[in-house]
Amino acid sequence: MSLAPHAVLFLVLAVALGAAQAQQKLYRWVDTNGNVHVTDTAPPRNARQVEEKVYGGAAAAGNAPFALRDAQNNFPVTLYTAPSCKEPCAQARAALNKRGVPFSEVQVWNEETNAKLKEVSNSNEVPVLTVGRSVQKGFEQGAYDSLLDSAGYPRAGILPEGKQATPQAPKGYIPPEQRAEASKPKAEPVEAEPAPKLGPYAPRFSEAAGSKK
Repeated sequence: MSLAPHAVLFLVLAVALGAAQAQQKLYRWVDTNGNVHVTDTAPPRNARQVEEKVYGGAAAAGNAPFALRDAQNNFPVTLYTAPSCKEPCAQARAALNKRGVPFSEVQVWNEETNAKLKEVSNSNEVPVLTVGRSVQKGFEQGAYDSLLDSAGYPRAGILPEGKQATPQAPKGYIPPEQRAEASKPKAEPVEAEPAPKLGPYAPRFSEAAGSKK
């Protein structure tokens, strides 16, 4: 049985529409302050390190793009870290990447970012995860999963794993060890005392050596 030309055209359009709905494009970019963002809208013109990611395949099978977009709009995820924070912040970042959750990362390193962290968590310790208005201090896998589950993010294994890497330290950041070294008082150079000048009546030989005047 052959299909009429208009039926073939309708079928092609339906397949194309289904493919478009099965994919979602996300943008990963860095702002002028060095903070990392992941959005489903195009970044501003001054954004740096812009990357485009298209989610589809297994994620589309469970209608994950719609669930992901809905969760992002209602419960955006932000991870607060610091350039000096190593293992705990790396674990928190890896947990979000493994689940495929897009997130923004804010590096806490100066007065402005410290004040922002204090406002969000009433603390100056990192990592801190915010999912919408919910706040989790420190890294704990169960707590992270619970917050993301309650916000409606797809469970682990549905979305492709993320590859958001450790951001570069912001321009102007000085590591603590360098700050400590710079704050140490520097020893003043000691000048050698000049040798005494001998007058016309000074002894010609050392008395200690048993010389005579």
